[in-house]
Amino acid sequence: MAELTPMMRQYLELKEEHPDALLFFRLGDFYELFFDDAKTASRELELTLTGRDCGMAERAPMCGVPWHAADAYVARLIARGYRVAIAEQTEDPALAKALVRRSVIRVVTPGTFAGPAAQAQARNRFVAAVHFAGRRAGVALCDVNTGEFFVRAFPEGDEAAGLFLAARDPGEAVTSDPERLLAVYRGFTSPVRAETFRLGAAREALLKHFGAASAQGLGIGDRDEMLLCPAGALLSYLGATQKADLRHIARLTVLTAGDAMPLPPTTLRSLELTSGLREGSGATLLSVLDRTVTAMGLRLLRSWVERPLVDKAAIEKRLDSVGALVDDPTMLARAAALLDGVSDLERIASRLSYRTMTPRDCLALLKSLQAAPELGAALSATQDPGLADIRERLRPRAETAALLERAISPDAPALLADGGAIREGYDPRLDEARLMARDGRKWISDLEAREREATGIRSLRVQYNRVFGYFIEVTRSNLASVPAGYVRRQTLANAERYTTDELAGLERKVLGAQDEASRLEGELYAALLDTLTGGIADLQDLAGAVKELDALQSLARAAADNRYCKPAINAEGRLDIRDGRHPVVEKALGEGSFVPNDTQMGGGERLLVITGPNMAGKSTYLRQTALIALMAHMGSFVPAASADIPLLDNVYTRIGAQDDLAAGLSTFMVEMSELSHILRGATNRSLVILDEIGRGTGTLDGLSIAWATVEYLADEKACGALALFATHYHELGEMEGALPGVVNLSVTTREVGDEVVFLHRMKRGGADKSFGVYVARMAGVPGAVVSRAREIMARLEASDITQDAIGRNILERRRKRKPEQMALPDVARAELVNELAGLDVLQMTPMEALSRLMVLKEKARKV
Repeated sequence: MAELTPMMRQYLELKEEHPDALLFFRLGDFYELFFDDAKTASRELELTLTGRDCGMAERAPMCGVPWHAADAYVARLIARGYRVAIAEQTEDPALAKALVRRSVIRVVTPGTFAGPAAQAQARNRFVAAVHFAGRRAGVALCDVNTGEFFVRAFPEGDEAAGLFLAARDPGEAVTSDPERLLAVYRGFTSPVRAETFRLGAAREALLKHFGAASAQGLGIGDRDEMLLCPAGALLSYLGATQKADLRHIARLTVLTAGDAMPLPPTTLRSLELTSGLREGSGATLLSVLDRTVTAMGLRLLRSWVERPLVDKAAIEKRLDSVGALVDDPTMLARAAALLDGVSDLERIASRLSYRTMTPRDCLALLKSLQAAPELGAALSATQDPGLADIRERLRPRAETAALLERAISPDAPALLADGGAIREGYDPRLDEARLMARDGRKWISDLEAREREATGIRSLRVQYNRVFGYFIEVTRSNLASVPAGYVRRQTLANAERYTTDELAGLERKVLGAQDEASRLEGELYAALLDTLTGGIADLQDLAGAVKELDALQSLARAAADNRYCKPAINAEGRLDIRDGRHPVVEKALGEGSFVPNDTQMGGGERLLVITGPNMAGKSTYLRQTALIALMAHMGSFVPAASADIPLLDNVYTRIGAQDDLAAGLSTFMVEMSELSHILRGATNRSLVILDEIGRGTGTLDGLSIAWATVEYLADEKACGALALFATHYHELGEMEGALPGVVNLSVTTREVGDEVVFLHRMKRGGADKSFGVYVARMAGVPGAVVSRAREIMARLEASDITQDAIGRNILERRRKRKPEQMALPDVARAELVNELAGLDVLQMTPMEALSRLMVLKEKARKV
């Protein structure tokens, strides 16, 4: 590289250290990219590709972006899956003897982007580390913007880890085994060396970061590989990319299966908990419950919605806190009003750790510290233990607040470089330098007035620019009046620029004072950040109290505004909802328009088969039951007159399906995959919601699958879950009385001539009509098609070829079977048992399991 310019050699040395990232190389007020990086960035960011002489025969391809707008460009590259290395000047150009030293100060990845766009998000942006060992897996998650850090072990294997990742949707997953991870998770994956995940290295990284003598102090065993390896590897990865001490990652939370429901992604999606099924739709459970005031409160509320509790005591503690706020409207209103004065303390702590905290952030922190004691005082009358704990954590931080008030000007600029961030009176040296700079500018103004008077040139101006400093500008028409003592500096088309000995002397004083003021202000601000950094852990504790209060008051205000009731939680498997309502649909329809319904399950009635026409409200009834159960588990009041909810371990749903063309899966295959996951995961403590199982295939196949599914769910030895099963197969109604625990429900309708009125009320008993032709007419299907459909339906009803006949035949054959007929001949039975015992179900995908099940079923049928 001998022929290269020094600057280009410096660039290529940094690029060699980060070959997998686009290198943003700081040159003055721009970040420049060269060679292949420039070609990529110009294409992705629609930038003009130019060139630069670099000492080679050909000019180096080059493009660039302004430094002050770089975050927006980086965000676009990150969204496309690129990594960006930021190379900054790490030496004062005024002190550099040769080329200014530059270093990569941060590598931005899809999971660690911390620019303004990411900082403003009201949801977590996680980066994950995934470790595999044998059949086990471990996952660590961290949000570098908030400092939240979690780790969880999955002894049950890869698929559980994949579902956990899918539910939390990290921006990036780091692993040493990308092929294995991609088999269960489709998100953005970054491969790293296997050494990063080795137990010794991971443990060392973890203990070093937290300053702990042993892993036990972090709640982890010293040889707990599935927790230590992903957590330590993630910290190593963050240290290598962020190049900061990351002090805001101050605590590690070990998650377990008993902390929260592991809601499947299908449940999150189909119940529209935090995102709508239709793109752009804002109608979600989160949107109905959201009355939060702060961004960190909204992030916490989102996590409560996505991760409902499973511990009865924890649920009831949160319900009691919400109830205490609902019962005291004055306290609730006061808390909500005061929360408006608190900024996103978690993001501020992150910027403090990264040393990117601005003077405006300091003012926001000061305002938040001043509001915290008032928030605590607003809770002074409460007797609720949960709110009392929050009140204690909102104690005054008087010393830190006083320091910020003394140090930061109330008119502080957005950037430290703009000057004026440190308050007058904070440091005598800075005050003196500023006074000198102000006086110097006055001296220059006085000099301008004297020179006008002495020369008689009324248009004479003393001006300044960064190239020439201070100068006297005289228009060309007045050149004859210029004194002999003026020294020419620059010639312009219409003017000449000069200097004098007096002006040069004043310039040295003024610029020296300004430079000294800037230097002192930078030093004082850095010292202030050093002091604040020591209190990051306490700042995060305050943030935790504020966001918890915000989330609680949000639930309380939603409950008060929407007439929700406090649910009871029981451990007996009893579900009793009176006048239940769908929270999202009710909000869309308006006050008093929604038709409520009861739901009773438990004991001898554990599976509800629901029939009725389309558009009559079956799916709404299914969803509202699941949503009410989930709301109760997240500690929220629920839309009902009363609700007694069983303690559940999970809620499974299969409501609607669509093709997954990217994976080569049809609608029916997606449906069967989801059904497979439900039937393998549901227990007698689960709630299962199924809508129209089997409709993606032929009638006989679909009915058979639906029938077998009901049998399996109703069998307490096989599953025994609480289940709601909506179907158009009316013959499933024959199962009430034939299978223990099965009950028929249907949606009431009223026929008035050719019109059908849907009453949206559930009743005991099955439906005898589906009114499909009527619904087709409502949807605007051409009249000729509707008339022809009526003719065909009448002909079919007159024949004996009906689904009811098929259903009765299946049921009759089931009733006639003798118990001993269920047993297979001994030899064949032994073969099947051996074959079953040899299956490694933990290593099988859902579709492999279904395929093997079909083969075994066929063998059993032929015996």
